[in-house]
Amino acid sequence: MASRRKAREYALQSLYTVDQTGQSVREALNGLWSGLLEEEDDGELGKRQADSEEIEFATTLAEGVVEVRDDLDERIESSSTNWRIARMALVDRNILRMAAYEILHKDDIPVNVSINEAVELAKRFGTKDSRAFVNGILDRIAREKQG
Repeated sequence: MASRRKAREYALQSLYTVDQTGQSVREALNGLWSGLLEEEDDGELGKRQADSEEIEFATTLAEGVVEVRDDLDERIESSSTNWRIARMALVDRNILRMAAYEILHKDDIPVNVSINEAVELAKRFGTKDSRAFVNGILDRIAREKQG
């Protein structure tokens, strides 16, 4: 059963890898998919292969973010107070990039869904302060978009 939340986790993992290693987004995604296959082959309970809809959505997000990353980074920096993108934690900045991409480029996804999903990712993968940090910046980006 497809889960957009799980797809966002996959996209976040691949974007983190791109940021950390300098790999292309395609290499990061391929590594992620092959890693998931290996985990499934190991017979770990609770693990399952990503389904085609999750792979498609994760790929769309990750490739979309990389394609317009400079614009996203400018918007994130201009919406943050005293934080340059380079100083932000890797997880936080990639959650912000992904959600900002959804807000600015995916009109089929309601803004509040993008923000809520980003906050959930920040709770799960970030620090105790990540949730408020991510929420505040994305709220500013959303208000700017609405004009």
